[in-house]
Amino acid sequence: MINQKTMEKYAELALKTGVNLQKGQPIMITAPIETADFTKVVIRKAWEIGAKDVLINWVDDELQLLKFQHAPEEVIGSFPEWRVKLYNSIAEDGGAVLNIFSTNPDLLKDVDPKRIALANKASGEALTKFREYTMTNRITWSIISVPTGDWAQKIFPDLTKEEATKSLWEAIVKIVRVDQEDPIAAWEEHNQTLHKARTVLNEKKYKKIVFKAPGTDLEIELPDGHIWAGGSEKSAEGITFNPNMPTEEVFTMPHKYGVNGTVSSTKPLNYGGSLIDNFSLTFKDGKVVDYKAEQGEDTLKHLLDTDEGAKRLGEVALVPHESPVSQSGLIFYNTLFDENASCHIALGKAYPINIADGSDMTKEELDKHGVNDSITHVDFMIGSEKLDIDGVLADGTTEPVFRNGTWAIDIK
Repeated sequence: MINQKTMEKYAELALKTGVNLQKGQPIMITAPIETADFTKVVIRKAWEIGAKDVLINWVDDELQLLKFQHAPEEVIGSFPEWRVKLYNSIAEDGGAVLNIFSTNPDLLKDVDPKRIALANKASGEALTKFREYTMTNRITWSIISVPTGDWAQKIFPDLTKEEATKSLWEAIVKIVRVDQEDPIAAWEEHNQTLHKARTVLNEKKYKKIVFKAPGTDLEIELPDGHIWAGGSEKSAEGITFNPNMPTEEVFTMPHKYGVNGTVSSTKPLNYGGSLIDNFSLTFKDGKVVDYKAEQGEDTLKHLLDTDEGAKRLGEVALVPHESPVSQSGLIFYNTLFDENASCHIALGKAYPINIADGSDMTKEELDKHGVNDSITHVDFMIGSEKLDIDGVLADGTTEPVFRNGTWAIDIK
């Protein structure tokens, strides 16, 4: 466990820079029971800021596993209406949403992938309306993590649970800049750096970007009017917030019909408590036409079969290999961290914010612009120090964007 002062700094960072909680605004916090000590600090600080209400949504890995092991299939494949109303009501009230995501990566390793797929599809369909609030930045939301014992031991298998938890705390505190004297000021500077990078890319207006690395030769067409985002965002009410902490990426959307070639993963993917590792996907005209995985191939199949949009891409993100997450040398088995150590792409729904006026478009209008739709959005990592990326300009000129896993263009 970290000391009280550091815990207070982290909680304050999550509330003031993460969701940027406003006086009179309600907040919903989803957190594992195992993180109760830290979560209570967050709750106290939320009240001190002046929250209208603080709703806590506790989750428990052991209870989730018991449900997957014993619940009838019709229960696994449904999502309670009261939970839908909970999520929608906080969004409709203009609330902030903070998710403390710290799941055991091996939690569901012995569960039938079909049952996991049923549960993921049910929640994806049930929370469609709520997801529109977050993916169009109509509300402020953020995801952070704090250690849990099983997750920490997955990362540090040679340590006791207590030692592993301590080591993971130390890694997280450094990566999210809580070790600095003023973490909020440090994040303001970091956001400025990411904003500069996205400005440069938006000025380029690349028609395509091409990824090449061992096992990867992938061409991604970008739709007209695409927008690169990264770092802090602004909600519909003009509130600045950070959706992910950590974040080291700048990202945009691929054209749903313009992805061709093969891409290989470079880190394990923790999908709903089950790991998929050493996998590759082959795309033709935007759609996955072939796939294989050394671990979790059945889980990958169920992911791709979620709906038609799950076979297409909704995001492409650039992360330099020298990011703090990458330089930690750790594999976190947690997408929040691993995607910020590596360039990545995402199967499923695209963020409407990644195209001009996208947040105001209908589904039909988004589709006409090549924007992918799905009930899922799953990032997986494809970057390494061996990755090269080229950008193709409107006149057909090709220029280096990444070489050996880092920027080859001036983003300062």
